[in-house]
Amino acid sequence: MGTRRDSSESNCRSTIATSIHIRLINGLPHLRHIGQPDIRERYSVSFPHFTNPTHNTVSITTTPSVMSPPGETGTSSTPPRANAPAHGASKIESTPNSRGAAVVSENIDLVGVRVKEVRPWIQRDIEQVKQCKADAMLQALLQRASCAPETKQPELLQKCLKAVLPVCNGQVSAGGIYSSGVEPALKKYVHPGVESNFYSPFIEATNIALACLEEIKVDGMRVPVPAVDMICQQNDMPMYQNHQTVKSTRKPDVVFLPLNSACAPFEDEKGGKKGKQRSKQKDDEKDNVKGDKKGDTKRKAHMVKDAMTKPPAPLPWEDVLACIEFKRKTPGKKQGIKPLVPSPYNMKDYVPTKPEYLPVDHLKAEDPAPGPSQTPATQPASDTAPVMSSSLTAAQPSQGGSSSKRKAADTLQSAAKKSRIEPDEPDVTVQTGMYAAEMFAANLAVNYLINLIVVDDVICIWYYDRQGNIQSSGINFIQDLPRFMVLLYALQRFELHDWGRNKDFLPIEVEGKQCHEFKIKDENLGEVDLLLHTSHDERVTHYGLQGRATNVVPVTSEALAKKYDNIQDGMVAKIFWGEASRTSEPEILDKVKEIAKVHNTVKDHIPELLWHHTFTNLTSTIREALGVPEPTTGSRVLYILVFRKLHPITRLHGKELFDVWYQCILCHLTLWKNGVYHRDVSPGNLMWYWKDGKRIGVLNDYDLSSLADDQGPRGNERTGTVPFMALDLLSAKAQRGEVKHLYRHDLESFMWVLSGFACITRRESFYQRNCAPWMNGRD
Repeated sequence: MGTRRDSSESNCRSTIATSIHIRLINGLPHLRHIGQPDIRERYSVSFPHFTNPTHNTVSITTTPSVMSPPGETGTSSTPPRANAPAHGASKIESTPNSRGAAVVSENIDLVGVRVKEVRPWIQRDIEQVKQCKADAMLQALLQRASCAPETKQPELLQKCLKAVLPVCNGQVSAGGIYSSGVEPALKKYVHPGVESNFYSPFIEATNIALACLEEIKVDGMRVPVPAVDMICQQNDMPMYQNHQTVKSTRKPDVVFLPLNSACAPFEDEKGGKKGKQRSKQKDDEKDNVKGDKKGDTKRKAHMVKDAMTKPPAPLPWEDVLACIEFKRKTPGKKQGIKPLVPSPYNMKDYVPTKPEYLPVDHLKAEDPAPGPSQTPATQPASDTAPVMSSSLTAAQPSQGGSSSKRKAADTLQSAAKKSRIEPDEPDVTVQTGMYAAEMFAANLAVNYLINLIVVDDVICIWYYDRQGNIQSSGINFIQDLPRFMVLLYALQRFELHDWGRNKDFLPIEVEGKQCHEFKIKDENLGEVDLLLHTSHDERVTHYGLQGRATNVVPVTSEALAKKYDNIQDGMVAKIFWGEASRTSEPEILDKVKEIAKVHNTVKDHIPELLWHHTFTNLTSTIREALGVPEPTTGSRVLYILVFRKLHPITRLHGKELFDVWYQCILCHLTLWKNGVYHRDVSPGNLMWYWKDGKRIGVLNDYDLSSLADDQGPRGNERTGTVPFMALDLLSAKAQRGEVKHLYRHDLESFMWVLSGFACITRRESFYQRNCAPWMNGRD
């Protein structure tokens, strides 16, 4: 094996751009057809390592400035769209680029999952967080936990605030657990000390409250869910998860889990009984559903000791309902939290915390310099407030915007500055975002997630979905205990799907492997059955917060096998969150199929869509309920598409690699000339299959494509695979949507795919096998 190339991406790409030696078989004549008379001045090509007497040979040398000249015009650029605004009427020339984890989410095995590797991407997602009032969030959560979640019930919050007062004031007992224990636990919590000392009193108060809240009945609200039976559990231990070929390690402070999941590691401290443990866990869940006293006894036994103890074995991410992350201000560590616990508690209006929201503006000031595979240092101008001090204490009451952050002078401590922390330790908001990314990855097609951040005596609710993130204003759970109790009351009544789990994909075990089953009525096929092999080694997973969140999973189906009896290589299901405002991928593929009927360069070179379904759960619905500004901007909807299985281009080398790559270029060119603009050329989107003993290249993945007759840019953000994007599209102007996406930008991506793949991704095996011999003239 050769030495790993450690130079930065920018140096690699500049070197490659200075001298790209590529064999374009008969390629340049085709480019003349799209109005590129000066193409030979841009690209001079030479092919010393590929020989074929029937092919033209040209020599290409290019520089970034030549490949991406500013202000390029002519038919090589995207043709004017129908009814598009006149030039200069709007600065928006294309859909703005994503700046966060969506850029690298489907390539996390190339980027890595260590904190320093994913922090910049998650951080950019967190910077874009929206805000809502605490009461609006509580009302929305209560609505989901009600008997009629689809019916507006504006009175729920007030009814529940009144109903939980007896628990707050120590007047309720359940199974030998007394709510009078909440007050002494909170008094321990407000004492001075280091952060980890406060996990136990918080957990103790929370679990006592959960036990007693089971006794509270409110008209219109569901009863607690025995099948979930949530409990608060200390973690503060490493938790692991595999993402493609890399393993992540995270360490959330405290988590909400189903009771049986929390008990499982303690029931098998000696190890070696994990299978029996899981089986016993399922049996216990059935017992809990029956509502006998066994569950109460088990809960009380676990609460007394184990809930406030680090688990002896790693907790599985797929069981985590929510993470709770703590930060203690420096004054709080030495002086404690004042004033102390009030008594008794009464109903009162919400009192804004100071500040009302956890600030994120300071993240921009502390944003680490982007590494080799990150977006450029020059970032788009933000519409958020100017950079502020990262201290987090005193703010004027906010109306839901960023004024409270601008006015904050004395604040809840940010983890980034005044605390002396390790350079790799992110801000608490970013850290909790990383936990959310793990939770998204652990289960299939998750709709949304909820995490909690506790800074001293203030708790903030963070809501994550594929449209973005929302944080509620803070709740002082010492002074305003009833609102904290209402939060627990709502969460306690959540079914698993209320926590965001997708109830359409049912987890099942097939031949000892974890799978998911999906069945739906289809007006043409009757019932369509899909068995998704989610434990398969070839599954492509996703890591991140917002964006498409694409998962590609091997799938079998009796219904589709009957309809398509010639599928030899099998099928895959593509599950992703597409932007609702975009032309859908199935619609674009319909256009592509029409082009294929008259162009051989497209026929057989496009993916074969076998079946698809669009779900109805728009991400904008919660934003409308919470009063978030522009709730439909970037709204997403879940799709599932089933394709014939293809092979990735990364499995090829030498002439085989080049031939498939070139076929994809011709397909892409023909589609562009006929009004379909792909816009996302990367190794993952160049595929192939066997036909009549030949490898047939396929240009894959059209969910970010656009059509010539689209009326202006569609969608809220456009992602791309950073190492393979044209240099022009990595500029700050491009990220704001002010650079028109031209044909040559996609052509440049094809160049990077062929010549720069190994250097950019640092994959030694691929480089040594495919690129090193070619670059050194030995192939």
